[in-house]
Amino acid sequence: MSLLTVQSLREVMKALSHSPGFDRVLSKMTVLSAGPEKVVCEMEVAEEHTNRGGTLHGGLTATLVDVVSTAALLCTERGSPGVSVDMNITYMSAAKIGDEIQITAKILKQGRSLAFATVDLTNKATGRLIAQGRHTKHLGH
Repeated sequence: MSLLTVQSLREVMKALSHSPGFDRVLSKMTVLSAGPEKVVCEMEVAEEHTNRGGTLHGGLTATLVDVVSTAALLCTERGSPGVSVDMNITYMSAAKIGDEIQITAKILKQGRSLAFATVDLTNKATGRLIAQGRHTKHLGH
């Protein structure tokens, strides 16, 4: 039952991004702040983050929703996220190479066995909403 500090969350994210698996796509994401039930990260969109149209890939957007909302759960007193139960992403505008995006995850509610989070991806320069995700996770015990 401990809340992660910004520094310890940065270390967790660094370990994830340096793994040989899929999570290495997070290597350019930086944790800006972490507090009880809220995490804010940022990332510059690079070529490896884009689709054929040259904009932020929807699959990476879904990964950001998953990972950053899970990080927000780690910053709660319970801090024991389990598997994803449901995830929904609404895509509203594009982000292109060179755009700085901010990813803000907030825990909406934690019950006995489920937690609910929302994640906003915004363009840092314009404030425009790029995508919004909702994530439901089973809570590990």
